[in-house]
Amino acid sequence: MTTKHVPKSFQKMMDLVAETFPEHEKLQKMFGQCFLNTYMTTLTETKEGLPFVITGDIPAMWLRDSTSQIRPYLMVAEDDPEMAAIIAGLVKQQMRFIQLDPYANAFNQEANGKGFQADKTEMSPHVWERKYEIDSLCYPIQLGYLLWKSTDDTAHFDADFRQGVAAILDVWKTEQYHETQSPYSFERADVRQSDTLNRDGKGTEVAYTGMTWSGFRPSDDACLYGYLVPSNMFAVVALGYLQEINANCWQDATLATQITTLKVEIERGIQAFAVQEHPYHGPMYAYEVDGTGRKNFMDDANVPSLLAAPYLGYGEFTDPKYLATRDFILSRENPFYVEGAELTGIGSPHTPDHYVWPIALSVQGMTATSVSEKRAILEMLVATDGGTGFMHEGVNASNHHEYTREWFAWSNAMFSEFVLSLCGVCVKGSPLAKMTK
Repeated sequence: MTTKHVPKSFQKMMDLVAETFPEHEKLQKMFGQCFLNTYMTTLTETKEGLPFVITGDIPAMWLRDSTSQIRPYLMVAEDDPEMAAIIAGLVKQQMRFIQLDPYANAFNQEANGKGFQADKTEMSPHVWERKYEIDSLCYPIQLGYLLWKSTDDTAHFDADFRQGVAAILDVWKTEQYHETQSPYSFERADVRQSDTLNRDGKGTEVAYTGMTWSGFRPSDDACLYGYLVPSNMFAVVALGYLQEINANCWQDATLATQITTLKVEIERGIQAFAVQEHPYHGPMYAYEVDGTGRKNFMDDANVPSLLAAPYLGYGEFTDPKYLATRDFILSRENPFYVEGAELTGIGSPHTPDHYVWPIALSVQGMTATSVSEKRAILEMLVATDGGTGFMHEGVNASNHHEYTREWFAWSNAMFSEFVLSLCGVCVKGSPLAKMTK
């Protein structure tokens, strides 16, 4: 697997952007850099010859980031067997990692003991970090499903995939009863509160809701309340994908019942506990709840987010509860909504105050239903790259030359997907493809 040349299928996408935006040379250049970023600089191999995708400036593979980084290449894989094989190999590697430890969020390329081995949890040499996040288990299912839709190939739904799915279902069912059944705890010494869990590593106390518990957000920050709503939404979507995969590939009646039961229970929990009455926006989704009445009205830049719900496949882009939630998210009522001289959008407690995340701007663009909003966001992103031609993690809303992370492969990929959607090209089988028809 080489990462040193530009495949013809990639050049085709760059040519498409140039044809769609002939007057916008900076956009053309930025798209080329961002679209190639993962393939040229973060994609390596394990000793077994399977793909290993680092985040960029950290030599470990996150299940979430690796999926998001490779996702735009699904549009290439439709006509590029080599890229399709790389993505299938990544799915296999992800599912093997999940079998090693379904509670881990990031893994080492080999069992070398690197990473946060001093954390008070059940670490192993292959695990870089063991912050349990629901979305880490959703993303590989999503990637496998969308690869099938992009290529019509189901060979990657093999024994590794099925065993990974079994581990995922077991964890999600266990974590519906976090207080009484969960074996998981996590503590990290001498760090800010968002990098560890309170209550001896068990996190804030929760009551049963039907939803499944998460220790951490997709930012890798600790949850304030254990039922992270956007991640439970993503789990419902992933379980729907598994229903379809099982019906078409495995025809396992027992598995079908397990998947359907869990999906129904989580969805009921979302509607019963996560839909809350906001004093200004009416019925909308809270970001986190605990099952006892406590709720957290906010949204974070990282995906899954409430803003990204229809992009991920939960609900419709025009659903009233989503639109009310979106209005809240893009207002000063959201504590992480930022307005600056150069950028306006969603930030995160993971980065400094007054910083907007390009990832959230790309999501806002892809969930917008008006062309004017999409184009305004595109121009904002292109104008605030800090002179690098890349996307960053967070950017000072009043000075785009101040940012976190010189380049951030996940953000580059999200920007690439947003730009391609404006060219009328989307991942087959994705909600975005259905919206742009």
